[in-house]
Amino acid sequence: MKAGLHPAYETATITCACGSVLTTRSTNPQIRIEICSACHPFFTGTQKIVDTEGRVERFRKKYAKKPAVRRK
Repeated sequence: MKAGLHPAYETATITCACGSVLTTRSTNPQIRIEICSACHPFFTGTQKIVDTEGRVERFRKKYAKKPAVRRK
């Protein structure tokens, strides 16, 4: 490979809008993001399903586990 052709690969700091700081390696020394796994609703469990037509409830009812049938 030619010398000086590739950018420097160094330690980078990723800063989220929520204040979370992650350390990784990149060609950019500092990266700012708006949302991370610490504040994203999917990963925190605060995600809400908006369903006005009842599709989610029908799906859950259709595929819910049925109680085990005991046979003698």
